[in-house]
Amino acid sequence: MARKLKNAPPNSHRDSEVRLLAWLATCVSVLSFLAYYQRGDVLLYGDAVAHINIARRVFDSKTPGLLQLGTVWLPLPHLLMIPFLISDEMWQRGVGGSIPSMAAYVFGVIGMFRLVRGVLSRGIEPDGPARLAAWTAALVYGANPNLIYMQTTAMGEALYLAFFIWVVVYFSEFVRGEAKALTKCGLCLAAACLTRYDGWFLAAAIVTTVGLLSWRSSDGAARTASSLRLPRAAAVKVVLITAAAPSLWLAYNGIVYRNPLEFANGPYSAKAIERRTENGASRGHPGSGNPVLAGRYFLKSAEVNLADNEWLERAWVLMAVVGMVVPAFTRRQQQGRPGESSPRSLPVLLFLLVPLPFYALSVAYGGVPIFIPPWWPFSHYNVRYGLQMLPAFAVALAIVADGIARSEGWNFRLRAACVMGVSALVIASYATVWRTLPVSLQEARVNMRTRNQLDTQVAIWLRKLPSNATLLMYLGDHVGAVQQAGIPLKRVINEGNHRTWRQPADPEGLWEHALADPAKYADYVLAFAGDSVWQAVQARHLEALVEIHTTGQASAILYRAR
Repeated sequence: MARKLKNAPPNSHRDSEVRLLAWLATCVSVLSFLAYYQRGDVLLYGDAVAHINIARRVFDSKTPGLLQLGTVWLPLPHLLMIPFLISDEMWQRGVGGSIPSMAAYVFGVIGMFRLVRGVLSRGIEPDGPARLAAWTAALVYGANPNLIYMQTTAMGEALYLAFFIWVVVYFSEFVRGEAKALTKCGLCLAAACLTRYDGWFLAAAIVTTVGLLSWRSSDGAARTASSLRLPRAAAVKVVLITAAAPSLWLAYNGIVYRNPLEFANGPYSAKAIERRTENGASRGHPGSGNPVLAGRYFLKSAEVNLADNEWLERAWVLMAVVGMVVPAFTRRQQQGRPGESSPRSLPVLLFLLVPLPFYALSVAYGGVPIFIPPWWPFSHYNVRYGLQMLPAFAVALAIVADGIARSEGWNFRLRAACVMGVSALVIASYATVWRTLPVSLQEARVNMRTRNQLDTQVAIWLRKLPSNATLLMYLGDHVGAVQQAGIPLKRVINEGNHRTWRQPADPEGLWEHALADPAKYADYVLAFAGDSVWQAVQARHLEALVEIHTTGQASAILYRAR
């Protein structure tokens, strides 16, 4: 049986440090949201707008239901948004999509604190150095400008990071002797698997480790009095909980789309988009077919999320290396001291490095490009993915702070100077990011500026339509125009209004019927040059009310159908 957790943190209701940290994180979250909301930056990302409207159309559609969740994107973020998008106002302004991200940000900050404090404590109660390290990790994580911006949007980064961190928190507590923590780890892991595909790679790493621990526990020759014991029943339980999430998604794709891997190789997958793009940014992207180069691009994207200065970026990498070396020295110093134990759960922190191989493989073989401003092609695309390494960098600096505090032979002034040096690195780095704008915000502005301009102009004309009018429109690229206009999705006939299991098309579906005879089903038609609606109305001789042109975007034409 697992032993009682020796380094268990105090009860959350009595833990003043956690309460203080939660209030600080909540204040940062709310104030930053208000600031970005006033500037109109919350809905800059096209993906954020898409996430909000995928969640909305589950109940606001001519064909509502869970099948509106679609494929490619995992369902949990959309399901969590639904209660906050029932309000038309919160949907139209995007506030409902931000709330889950903001809550996840707060839980992520608390998770960083609890993880580091528990892992680095040497005694029964958290000691001074461990608490200093925990505050360091929480502040480095929570004060990151790019994370602060992303948590104000409906993007999935903050949500996944929270699940990711708590997976490692609970696994570390299990390693330190808390049996129930393994089940909590499995639940968080299942949630991570339903949030981003990063979680599937993390699940493979955790499940493999659990299997090895279970095998070692059952091997009488390998088991010792001090070794971690994992009963086979507990191992099977966590594996089943974890496997349920990907299995559910594979079954959903198999039943609905007749292809369990529709999200990976279907028409909307990253690989399919890469194949369709003849001269676009995703063809021949850096690192394609080369996991080493792909890993370098991902690591560089992590650096530019930390600082906007080459020397400061190198300093972060140096601190990360130092953070891996410090435990070897501090562990040696702690051996033999009465009342103190070696941090046996320290190796668990290696799980924080899982994003590196995952994204190296995704960029190399999954059709997922990453473009960063300092390297060719000197642009912004998926730079935000680098945030997945933020927990690892935050913990590395925390370990350095812990090592400084525990160093023997150092006087107080030397320790204080070193701690101030680490603090100066963080402050200077984040100051450069704020000065030039977070790179994730730059990415959204660079890539979505012209599309958002077109959506805004289209929305002006859509607001002039009668309140009960039905609109035929392909929503895939410009659903933001309908959202800005405040037109309920149940008044829009779109590509989601058909039976998805009828491939490649549904002859009896509402979408197909409307394309065949727009005037019979819709009052107005909105077509963007080249899309399926535009192709359907070319020979219909409908009355064009307005044509909108925006540089870099397909022209939009609003027709009167009847």
